[in-house]
Amino acid sequence: MSAARRAPHSTDLSRSRRAGGRSGRAALLAAGAAVAALTLSACGSGGTSGGGGNTNFVAGSDGIATAAKADRKPLPSLDGETLEGEHLDLAKAYKGKILVINVWGSWCAPCRAEAPNFVKVAADTKSEGVEFVGINTRDPERGPALAFEKAHKVDYPSLYDPTGKLMLRFPKGTMNPNFIPSTLVVDRDGEIAARSQQPLNEEKLRKMIDPVLAEK
Repeated sequence: MSAARRAPHSTDLSRSRRAGGRSGRAALLAAGAAVAALTLSACGSGGTSGGGGNTNFVAGSDGIATAAKADRKPLPSLDGETLEGEHLDLAKAYKGKILVINVWGSWCAPCRAEAPNFVKVAADTKSEGVEFVGINTRDPERGPALAFEKAHKVDYPSLYDPTGKLMLRFPKGTMNPNFIPSTLVVDRDGEIAARSQQPLNEEKLRKMIDPVLAEK
């Protein structure tokens, strides 16, 4: 075969390689972006689907969703055994209080990072009628969760929910806590006023609580 006949084949092959290279680089970049997104996300799903229908809440650019007083939905019945083995019914134990509910797991690094902020704000706001409670989930045994509480000096109770059943009590259309960690602020009437589905620093946690504290 002459050089003239070989040249087009060589050119086509070169083009194919360049196209393949560009395609491969694009795939690698896409995969890298996906990994980065997963790395920056929360620990994982809490075992329930996202809200649907007329949700009536506003998601802020800071990751905090809030609902106007007239649009709030009641907190579902949440009760069960705490990590320490005592029965706890949130509606009865915290009636008329502002309640901060933190969904966490001992295996979750962002939960460990935010724990000192929750302990501090819980102590600072208790005299103002704010109560804190945790929901420990996806811990198949209590031991690691109890060690987590001891390490971070968490003195408020946590319901033990290893399979995520309590999360399934939140109906669609409410600010349900789909991820771990998640935090809810419940107003004095037992309705969900704010939700975050990311680890919180002290400033953001107070930003969720303060407007509810100011309500009459």
